[in-house]
Formats: sequence, C-alpha cells, structure tokens
Amino acid sequence: MRTGVVILPEHPWPGAREIWQGAEEAGFDHAWTYDHLTWRSLRDAPWFASVPLLAAVAAVTRRIRIGPLVATPNFRHPVVLAKELMTLDHITGGRITAGIGAGADGFDAQALGAPALPPDAHTRRFEEFVTLLDRLLLHPATDHEGPFYTARAARMVPGCVQQPRIPFAIAATGPRGMRLAARHGQAWVTAGDPARPGALPACGVLPLLARQARALDEACMRAGRDPASLDRIVLGSRLVPGLADSADRLTAFAAGCAALGFTDLVLHRPRPSGVFAGRAEAFHAVVAAALPHIARLRPVHDGNGGSTGGDGPR
Repeated sequence: MRTGVVILPEHPWPGAREIWQGAEEAGFDHAWTYDHLTWRSLRDAPWFASVPLLAAVAAVTRRIRIGPLVATPNFRHPVVLAKELMTLDHITGGRITAGIGAGADGFDAQALGAPALPPDAHTRRFEEFVTLLDRLLLHPATDHEGPFYTARAARMVPGCVQQPRIPFAIAATGPRGMRLAARHGQAWVTAGDPARPGALPACGVLPLLARQARALDEACMRAGRDPASLDRIVLGSRLVPGLADSADRLTAFAAGCAALGFTDLVLHRPRPSGVFAGRAEAFHAVVAAALPHIARLRPVHDGNGGSTGGDGPR
C-alpha cells in the first residue's frame, strides 16, 4: 500500500521547499496540495496558488509524485487547466497526477461572481469538465461547444509526457461521480461523507468505506471496466481525526483499508493550530515507524470488485 501527504499551500517559500523535500525524504509516495482560492477557517491567513507552487516543488524534488487535490470547476476552465497540467507534466518529468473534484459551495464558487448552481447542474458541469479535460489532454487540438464550456481549436502541443495523458484521480461519493471515475479515472478518491468529514465515530469509518468501494465496483462493471484496474485513495486524516497519533493506530487503519481494496492512504501534514492541528515532529516520527509496515500491505481483491493495486495513483 502506498502513502501520500497533503501539504496545505500556506507556507512561504523557501520554508515550503524544505517541507516538500522533507516529504520526499520521509518516503511518501505522493504529495498533494489543495487547489482553492482560500479555504474555510484559513480564509484570511496566508494561502498560495497551487499551480505555481507545484511547479516550484517539481524543480526541487526528484522522485515523489505531486498534484492538486483537487482541482474543480468552481474557478477553473478545462482549457486553461489542461495547459497548466501539461506544463507541470513536463516540468516534473512525468510525476504529476491531476486530482479532480466537483467543487463544494463556498468562496471558490462565489469569488468570480458565478450564480449558484442547483445540484443537477452542478453534477452536469462536473461531467462536462472531466470529459473535456480528458479530450484536451489526449489530442493536439480540440473543439467543443457545451452548456458550460467552449473550446475552439484549443491546442495542447507538445502534449503530455505521460501517455496517453496525465492520470486523473477523481474524487466522488455519488453514483454519477463514480461513473466518471470508472470512465476516465486512473484513481478514485474518497474522504468518506463529504457533508460530515471526520464526524463519523471510528467504528463507522470502515463500513462506510466498504459501501463506497462496493458502489465503485458496480460503477466499473457497468462501464465494462475491471474494478481492479482503478486505484483507490482514501484521505485518512479527513475521516479519522488524530489518525497519525500513533504508529499502531495508523498501521491498523491502513490494514483495514487495504482489506477493502484501497491502494493508497493519504494523510494531512499537521499544522500548529486549528484544522489538522498537531506537532510536525511527532507526525514524522509516527510516519517513520509506520511506513515500512504499510508498504508491505497488499490491497485485497475478493473477486467481486476491489483492487489488486497498481504502480501509483496514475
């Protein structure tokens, strides 16, 4: 089982450089940052743009995969995002994964003055966003006229380093989002119940993940895809507060997720206070003790879906 870490884009450079390089040195397989204009309780705190940050990170790391978790239609257009992702793919030498989500209500959705969308339109916009992004990254020129987006002879030259295109890690909990993941994703991402992250009691987390994993299996089979061909990423810190308080707790949770077919576990690097509060030194000590054990876990494939694992969220 692979492990990743989310590093919020709140650290000025060069302090951020040391943190991201530290994640690579710690042995994480992938590292991510949030793609928001601002975020919740940190709205008036330092917060940097994800794409230039990832470009800088690419230049000072060598092995670790990186990406946004997640880019959304709330303030991004597929043509512009595709060009930026293609560029990051070249800068990283093929180490970028595009985390993509539908986007939630809040400042990101309001900042550009767009009207609020009803739920069905919100989902249809996401479907068009992912489908168009896929086409843009697969072809040197794309034309598209849809209800939400237009592309006229949009060029993507020289194309992606990774072929046939950059991998998508699609965040989804509902049936239509899971169908998108089955159709276009190389990985699926879940943080459990999007309406109540971290609110479930510990005894309810793995049963929820099991239900979601079964729903993904069904989406894959309806799409004519082997469920084992899709990597599965769980954002553990969003589901279980204090997950990295001890190596035993972290390893046990990882083992439970692997038994459900999950291939990747992602943690959030702790902050001094507020959301994800914790001590970075203690976090790294727990990670150093747990990662060798987690790396030996193998996702279970039960013959009715699940996953046998792949070579990364790609």
